[in-house]
Amino acid sequence: MGCPWVWVFLNMLVLGVESSCDETGVALYDSTRGLLAHALYSQIAMHNDYGGVVPELASRDHIRRVLPLTRQVLTESGCALADIDGIAYTQGPGLAGALLVGAGMARALAYALNIPAVGVHHLEGHLLSPLISDTPPAFPFVALLVSGGHTQLMLVEGVGRYALLGETLDDAAGEAFDKTAQLLGLGYPGGPVLSQLADSGDATRFTLPRPMLHSGDFDFSFSGLKTAVLTLVKKAGLEAAPDIAAAFQAAAVDVLVGKSLAACKHSAALRLVVAGGVGANRRLRAELTARAAQRGIEVFYPKLEFCTDNGAMIAFAGAQRMAQGGITDLWFAVKPRWELATLEAV
Repeated sequence: MGCPWVWVFLNMLVLGVESSCDETGVALYDSTRGLLAHALYSQIAMHNDYGGVVPELASRDHIRRVLPLTRQVLTESGCALADIDGIAYTQGPGLAGALLVGAGMARALAYALNIPAVGVHHLEGHLLSPLISDTPPAFPFVALLVSGGHTQLMLVEGVGRYALLGETLDDAAGEAFDKTAQLLGLGYPGGPVLSQLADSGDATRFTLPRPMLHSGDFDFSFSGLKTAVLTLVKKAGLEAAPDIAAAFQAAAVDVLVGKSLAACKHSAALRLVVAGGVGANRRLRAELTARAAQRGIEVFYPKLEFCTDNGAMIAFAGAQRMAQGGITDLWFAVKPRWELATLEAV
C-alpha cells in the first residue's frame, strides 16, 4: 500500500481531472494566479444515438481523451509536467468505470512525478465552482446544487463543512428536464433544448403542479411533475410542445426558487450559491436573482462554462484540500456512490 505522504502548500499548481460521466475535463489551477487553462471534451454526440449515457462507451472515450487534453492545457498554460505540485481527480460519485480512468491516470502521474494526488467529491467541485470567479462569495452561504441526478440544498460554512438541508426524494431537477425533453421528442440530453423551446412558448397556457413547494421542509420531488407533463402531452399533443415546455420550466423554477429562499431564511443566510448544469438555466437565474434581491440576498453563479462538468472545478477544489493538508499513498479507490454531507474538513 505504501507509506502515506502529507503535503501542505501555500502556493501550488494543481492539475485537475474530471471523468465522472460523459465529459472529460482537464485544467491547471494556480493558487496565486488563478485558472491558467482548461479543456473539455463532451461525449454527447456519441451517446445521443442511444438516448442516454452508455457506461462502457463513456469509459473507453475517457481513455482516448484524457492524455491529449492534459497535453493541451500544459501547452496553453506554458507549463511543464515538472511544474505541477499536485493532482486532483474526481473520486466520485459517478460511473465506476469512468471514474477509474481519471483516478488511474492521476495517481500514476502523481507517483511518477513524486507529488500528491487528492480525490475530490464531484459535487464539492460544483459547490465551490463559483469561488473561481472574480467576485467569489464569502462563507457561510446556502448552496443549491442542481447537477445531473442531484438536487440538494446545503449550508456551507467552509471547505468540507457542509450540512444537508434538503434533497430530492426521487427525480432530480436535471433528470426531470431531460425526461420531459424526451417526452417532447427533443432528444438527449434535452434540458438545454427544452429551455430554448420554452422561450418561444406561453407558460400560462397550461398549469402544472409545483411538487412540495409548500411542504414546510427543504426536500424536492420532480417525478410527479414529469408524470403531469406526460398526461398533458397525451391530451394536447406535440404541437403544443413550446407551451408545455414553458409551463414545465416555470413550475420547476418556481420550486427551486421557493425552496432556496426558504432555506436562506431558515439559515439566516444572505448569500446563495447556485451550481450545476441547471444553474445555467436563464429563467432560473433571472427569477432567483430578482426574488432574492427583494429579501436582501445576493446570489452567486459559476461562469456558464463551469456549470457543466469540468476540470477547473476539480482543480480548484483539490487546491483547497491540499492547502489544508493533502494526504496520498499508492492505494486508491473510486466512490460511485458518495454522499456530500459525509465530507469533512481536513
